[in-house]
Amino acid sequence: MTKLMELGSTLRWKPGSWQEFVWDVCIGLVTGAGHFLYFLRNWFIERPLTYVLGMDHNIFQTNQKLRKGEGKLKVVGVGFGRTGTYSLTLALDELEYPTLHTQHLYENEDIFRMWMNNVFQPSLDSGHATVGQPDFDIIAQHGYQATMDFPTALYYEQILKEYPDCKFILTTRQDSETWFRSWEGLAKSITSAANVGGSLVSAVKQYTIYLRWLYAMVNEDDSYLTSPEPRDDQNHYVAIRSYERHNARVKQIIPPNQLLEYNVKDEWKPLCEFLNVPVDKCPNKPFPKTNSARSVQIQSISSYVFPLLIVSWISMKFFRKATGKTVVEWVRVQTDLVHHRLQKTMLSYKSCTPGKDLEEDGDGIAAAVYKHS
Repeated sequence: MTKLMELGSTLRWKPGSWQEFVWDVCIGLVTGAGHFLYFLRNWFIERPLTYVLGMDHNIFQTNQKLRKGEGKLKVVGVGFGRTGTYSLTLALDELEYPTLHTQHLYENEDIFRMWMNNVFQPSLDSGHATVGQPDFDIIAQHGYQATMDFPTALYYEQILKEYPDCKFILTTRQDSETWFRSWEGLAKSITSAANVGGSLVSAVKQYTIYLRWLYAMVNEDDSYLTSPEPRDDQNHYVAIRSYERHNARVKQIIPPNQLLEYNVKDEWKPLCEFLNVPVDKCPNKPFPKTNSARSVQIQSISSYVFPLLIVSWISMKFFRKATGKTVVEWVRVQTDLVHHRLQKTMLSYKSCTPGKDLEEDGDGIAAAVYKHS
């Protein structure tokens, strides 16, 4: 899935073209399928297996290849979500900075558990969204040298104290209204899917707690946290104020030589210069561009579609095993039986009431049968 997104991120379609539409749909479907397959593998294969065999579930985690990292965060994205953070994640990976993005937060069980125990659950228990005291060493110990998007974007002051040499990238959009439209669209896309999934899988239920905390932080309103499930409505005025205050505070707190204010449209050059990447090692290819609003919407839709398709396929297999017929064949047989019984009823009624003309429509048959009975 990641390789496909990396490939697609370097393609350039004309805005509004059918090629761009098709690619967004493709990426959305593949990404949604990938998330679903992760939960399927994690909760119905790996967990039962490790429980039965008494093994450490961590041996299955995909981030094991990162464990040889230096144990230090070097780059932290402090821009709000929907400011190009996933495109920048792919770019940092290309520059050999293993990067953790919020989209894959749930795939790292140790890290997500830390956030739940240190921040999300205490906030939920108190009914007040707070920043808590996350352990960033756990992220670094898993080999990640960079993070992007929420929740770490809100922790620039704590991270600066813990990693004083860390560099920070403040991703922004061209204006606050553009950011809010994208943020609101994301919230509407992912919230319904998370609520449905949370009623079925405990890991997704934990993710809904994260969303409640996040929406409460962005909208500065604890009612988002205390709501029994995430709400997708975003407060236009407060969310924009939160976005603008955050950006201003970042620029006030982070030393200028450690901060890059960045728009992904600026592409490679300012990023490479900021990270001291030699000119000959700065990529000479299109800058990644992915995770569009449309592809995110398709991801959410596919999170419904793929489980339904699999459940339907399994149900039809069991149905055929039990009846010896496909659903279509069974319906056709039942329809023929009903038609045959109606014909027998009509003939029986005619024999009992000679000379009686029956109406041929269904209402006439029903009336005649009722009168005869």
